[in-house]
Amino acid sequence: MTQVSIVTSQAGAVIGHDDAMRFLPVGDSMTIGATGDFTWRYRLWQHLEACGLPYEIVGPRTTLYDIGANTPLSHAYADPSFPPAARRHLSGWGEGWLHMAPVIADAVRAAEADVLLVSLGLIDLGFYTDAEQTAANARAFVTAARTANPHLRMVLLPVIPNVRAVTDAPFAASCARFNELLAKAVADLDEPSSPLLLASHPTAYDIRTDTYDGTHPGPTGEHKLAAAFADAMHQAWGLGEPYAERHATPAAV
Repeated sequence: MTQVSIVTSQAGAVIGHDDAMRFLPVGDSMTIGATGDFTWRYRLWQHLEACGLPYEIVGPRTTLYDIGANTPLSHAYADPSFPPAARRHLSGWGEGWLHMAPVIADAVRAAEADVLLVSLGLIDLGFYTDAEQTAANARAFVTAARTANPHLRMVLLPVIPNVRAVTDAPFAASCARFNELLAKAVADLDEPSSPLLLASHPTAYDIRTDTYDGTHPGPTGEHKLAAAFADAMHQAWGLGEPYAERHATPAAV
């Protein structure tokens, strides 16, 4: 699978290490996670803690999705010591750009977010909108988010095709097309005062071993998603540190 290169604004990109950043994770089922998951949000929290930088994770939701009850009301994270304040996010099972674009401005405003970490698109392409419509919703999301904070920074993860793409060629092509359009949107909408990053496709991500069902990340996949966000911010903005290899050791799982 071809990797997507990081796109970044060059003007005024570096963030000082004394700047406390408020991170808002935004995503679909890969981000909210289900009962018993660690989530990539947990892995990123561990990384931010290890970096020793001032930060806060913000957002209107804290729960996991309870598959049995078909509702996002679970608090049963794999590590119960995951602090409640660090569990905050704006993500939902079955939610995509289509759903988040109308609510992102209010969420950014209420949370006073500085940085959005966004993983969306797979559910849109699978059930709601084609590549062009999905890309239009992504652009609307960026525009709306900036109405709440004109200096907002965003890191956008390209769609990672799931097991459906293995046997459904049109769906695989739709995922590839959307990722091309997302890269163009980032290039078009990036501004020095509100930088956009397109994170690289997670290194060596394999849906056979990095997910537990062909879509949702298991422990190794969670590390790779967290690394995609952390490394993009470090490389482009000098924020934090590279995602250390020690995060992916068996002991860390």
